[in-house]
Amino acid sequence: MNTGKLLKPLLAALLLAGGAAQAQSDKVVTLRVHHFLPPSSNTQVKFLEPWCAKLASESGGRLKCQIYPAMQMGGTPPQLFDQAKDGVADIVWAVPGYQAGRFLVSEAFELPFMGVSGEKSSRALWTYATKNATAEYKGVRPLVFHVISGMALHTTAKQVRSMDDLRGLKLRAPTRLATRMLSALGATPVPMPVPMVTESLAKGVIDGAMIPWEVVPAMKVQEVVKYHTETDPTMPLLSTTTFILAMNPAKYDSLPPELKKVIDANSGPEVSAWAGKIWDDATLTGRQAGVDHKNTFYTVPADEVGKWQKASESVTADWVKEVSAKGYDGKKLLAEAQALLAN
Repeated sequence: MNTGKLLKPLLAALLLAGGAAQAQSDKVVTLRVHHFLPPSSNTQVKFLEPWCAKLASESGGRLKCQIYPAMQMGGTPPQLFDQAKDGVADIVWAVPGYQAGRFLVSEAFELPFMGVSGEKSSRALWTYATKNATAEYKGVRPLVFHVISGMALHTTAKQVRSMDDLRGLKLRAPTRLATRMLSALGATPVPMPVPMVTESLAKGVIDGAMIPWEVVPAMKVQEVVKYHTETDPTMPLLSTTTFILAMNPAKYDSLPPELKKVIDANSGPEVSAWAGKIWDDATLTGRQAGVDHKNTFYTVPADEVGKWQKASESVTADWVKEVSAKGYDGKKLLAEAQALLAN
């Protein structure tokens, strides 16, 4: 028997298989990243683009992102979470709270006067959410949880200095709990995603908006309002919003092990804290937009903020009851969130 003739086809087949495997391992994977803000936004320029650049660098160019801003892949901001779940997009940056009542456990960090800095709160949120809210994020792979560095009030015709000034004002509310808080303070909340804010202000649909400084320049809010109201910086944040960078699990599972490691290395508590710090740093830039437009600023003093806190206590109490009615220990969850923020 001529073993050489038998081995040649086998060797050729092995070489072909090896070449195919090598080609597969060298394949560039493009991740479709979808979000709802403009391409000039802090979210894209300071967060998503640098994050994607790290993926490309650490994967030797084998992981790349195609970023789709301003809902270019279709749908509305509240639908982003499910777009990651369903594989419409590979990765989304989304506000869970845009789907009112779906992410009850996570809402602990959106309670009135809960937050501190974006950096510290975001690290705490990762720990809290990955321990207590896993059921809420079933169907996606959380990569980053973060919060913004608080909210300010931006109004068109009236400066807000006290609770009395809030009465009757139609104010944009970002989340379910912010809606309840504004009601408790005497305002008339109007829930809406942030892309709708500028036009709604310009047309008089709302009198003002509760939004973070970070989005003001990208949305040109400073051009349609005259007044900005902040709260004493020594006090807890007036309100905040939780965000998630979420990945489609099937897309993650399709990656070879070495690329999964790159994704994993750019996920977790420290990356969440980094994202939160980006929003902390963006506060000054966003605030400057109002200064440059010569708008009027006011800082609510601590004693007045204390009155706002007192008026908002019912929002927290109602959340504890609501979460407990769903089978959770609401008091325990609240205490855990507060402890993580205090550390």
